[in-house]
Amino acid sequence: MPWDEVLPMDQKSQFVSEYQRQTVSFSELCQRYSVSRKTGYKWVRRFELDGRSGLEDRSRRPQSSPNETVGQVQEWLVEARRHHPSWGAKKLLKLVGARHPGVVLPSRSTVCDVLTREGLVRQRVRRRKPSHPGRPMLVAASPNDLWCVDFKGQFRTRDGRYCYPLTVQDASARYLLACEALSTTKERYAFTVFERAFQEHGLPDAIRTDNGVPCASAHALYGLSKLAVWWLRLGIGLERIAPGHPEQNGRHERLHLTLKTEATRPPSTNVLQQQARFDTFVHQFNHERPHQALEMATPGSRYQPSARVYQGLEELEYPRHDWTAVITTCGRICYQRRKVNVSQVFAGQKVGVKQTDDHIWLVTFMDYDLGYFDDETCRLEPIDNPFGSRLLPMSPE
Repeated sequence: MPWDEVLPMDQKSQFVSEYQRQTVSFSELCQRYSVSRKTGYKWVRRFELDGRSGLEDRSRRPQSSPNETVGQVQEWLVEARRHHPSWGAKKLLKLVGARHPGVVLPSRSTVCDVLTREGLVRQRVRRRKPSHPGRPMLVAASPNDLWCVDFKGQFRTRDGRYCYPLTVQDASARYLLACEALSTTKERYAFTVFERAFQEHGLPDAIRTDNGVPCASAHALYGLSKLAVWWLRLGIGLERIAPGHPEQNGRHERLHLTLKTEATRPPSTNVLQQQARFDTFVHQFNHERPHQALEMATPGSRYQPSARVYQGLEELEYPRHDWTAVITTCGRICYQRRKVNVSQVFAGQKVGVKQTDDHIWLVTFMDYDLGYFDDETCRLEPIDNPFGSRLLPMSPE
C-alpha cells in the first residue's frame, strides 16, 4: 500500500486544528508533528492573524538590504565586463571606482554573483597545477632587471597567412614592451623588434628565453644564436628556462593567455589589422588594465626606462691575446692558411687568440673562452660551457 503524501500546508492546518481542539498538551502536539515549540507558536499566531493563507510558506528574503548593490553600480560593472570580457571582479572594481569616484562599491564576491547572474562567467575546468622542477631562476627586483621574451603560438589571419606574435615583457613591472605580429620567426625580423625596443626603453640587465629560435640554436656552439650573440655584445646577460618547462617563464605565459583571449579571437583579416589590435591591447594592458600582482596598479605606473641607453656596439679589442681574428660568414677563423671551425652565429665578430701551451691556442669571445685548437688538427675543442649559468656575467668593465 503506497504511503499517503502529506503536503506541508496540510500538515500545518492539521496542527492548528488539533491545537484548537485542545485534546493534548502543546508540548505533546509539537512532539507529534516533530516541530519545536517556537515553530508551533509561529503557526498558531499566523493562523490567528491571516487565517489559512497565513500558513503558506513565506520568502526568507529580508525586507531591507542596506548593503545591496545599487542598480546603477551593477549596470556599470556589467558594462565594463562586456567591454573587457576577460577581466575579473577586482579589475572591474578598480576600473569602475576610477571612473566614478566616491561611489560605494560592492565586495568582490558580490561582483562575482552579479556577473554569474548576468551569464557573463564561463565555468572553467580546474586543472592540477604542475609542480616546479626546482631550477633556480633570477628574481627581478626592479624594472629592467630582467626582460622575458617569447613567441606566442602562431595562428592564421582570415586571409590564410600565418601570424607569429613576438612579445617582450619586463618581469618586474609586467610592462609589455613589444608585441609584434611577424610573419616568420627568422632572426632578421626579431633584430628589428629588439632594436626598436632598446632605442625606446634602454637595455635590460638580462633576458630570459626558451630554447627555440631565434633566441637559441640547438646545433650551434653552446646553443647560441646570432640574436643571443648580439645581446651579449650589448652587455645583456642570458637566462634560459629548462627544455619542456614553460612554467619557469610562467608570468609571460600568463600574458599570452590574456593576449590570446583579448586580441586574437577572432583573428583579424590580415597582419596589418592584427597589428593594430595588438597596439590597442598593449596600451590597455600597460595603462588601463589593473594587475593583481602589482596590488591592482597598472604596469605603466610601475615601469620606467632603463638607465642603460642603447648606443650600438663597441669595438672589441683583445690586448692580452696574441692576435685578433674575424669570424668568417662560414663561421671559421683562418690560421696559417687553414680553417678552424667555430660557429656561424659568431660570423663577423672579432675573437682573441692566444697560445697557452706548445701548439695549443685558446679562442676567446669578449670575456668568454670558447675552446682550444692545436696546430695539427685545427679543430676547436669546446671547454665547459661559459654560458651555462642561469644569468651570464655582463660585458667587461
